[in-house]
Amino acid sequence: MTNNKKQVAIVTGASSGIGLGITQALLEKGYSVVANSRTISKSKDLKPSPDLVLVDGDISKKETAIQVVDAAVKHFGRLDLLVNNAGIYLPKPFTEYTPEDFETTIRINVGGYFFVTQQAVAQMRKQKSGHIVSIATTLVDQPLAGAPIALAVITKSTLPAFSRALAMEYVADGIRANTISPGVVDTPLHANDDHELLKTLNPLHQLVQVSEIVDALLYLQSAPNVNGENIRVDGGAHAGAKW
Repeated sequence: MTNNKKQVAIVTGASSGIGLGITQALLEKGYSVVANSRTISKSKDLKPSPDLVLVDGDISKKETAIQVVDAAVKHFGRLDLLVNNAGIYLPKPFTEYTPEDFETTIRINVGGYFFVTQQAVAQMRKQKSGHIVSIATTLVDQPLAGAPIALAVITKSTLPAFSRALAMEYVADGIRANTISPGVVDTPLHANDDHELLKTLNPLHQLVQVSEIVDALLYLQSAPNVNGENIRVDGGAHAGAKW
């Protein structure tokens, strides 16, 4: 364990998209980071360094969650920020989801937040400080006709409530919990999709940029009185059904 004076963060789902952007931004801001995904050690974008530890593994499994939080404490001595970003989206008509689809989505979108947050909160309570930010989606606030999102909603819609519950349960321990709910973000997930069509899902007719999610995260980090909040980065899509 090093005598680390930097802020220490864990980012799940860190190998691409939002998670990668957050990891890179935190490193640029002087954080020490533990980054996780199933095979993150093979990443072409992230290389281990004195300020970056890569931990392979399925974050929906408790043993992986333990390894990730233990890595933060072992290498950097503490944990200040957990970014729950790992998730899965399986677009299908509701009646076509299989039991395997259901179990996989529940395991990743709920279990992937549950176990690592348990471990993180236990460490943060020892420190009497910490911050948990969970990445949801604005679609849970404003479903769209023709968009097959029922399984995503049944899992991701729990996250703002989850953050509020944690915010109140651990406020006396100096631990905050917040949520960021993006609209459609310009990530490799949508590389082969029709971007012009996706822009119509945003009242401003834009794709959300990863940098905007990073900005929301950094704001939450800098705002000690923001607790139990859900910041929507969606061009206002959550505010109305038509635009």
